[in-house]
Amino acid sequence: MALASQEPLNIEDMSGPRPGQRVLRLKGPVVLSTLFQFQASLRAKDAPVLILDFSGVPYMDSAGIGALVGAYVTHNRDGRSLSLVGVNERVRNALIVTRVEPFFRFFATLEEAEAA
Repeated sequence: MALASQEPLNIEDMSGPRPGQRVLRLKGPVVLSTLFQFQASLRAKDAPVLILDFSGVPYMDSAGIGALVGAYVTHNRDGRSLSLVGVNERVRNALIVTRVEPFFRFFATLEEAEAA
């Protein structure tokens, strides 16, 4: 049986329906072994609006949470927005336990985030 930490993280980088929107659709865990790839994707472009689609993310470890907080800090400092879509209960609870949940805007669907 393969270890969960060996699961790949696939990241699809798309333009949103409005100018300046960028959507990253994540599929797989955001953990230490996928951290470099996740951070590289976050830093790849400076869109004013970044939407992270977490509907394909089963779980996230402390390294992933740290990278997410780092992205929030960078976006906030630069006057850009960062939204999370489709976050499951396990990932949401990890954000609550680490007390970083209030930093993020959560949306149930990609359409809601794109319209906000």
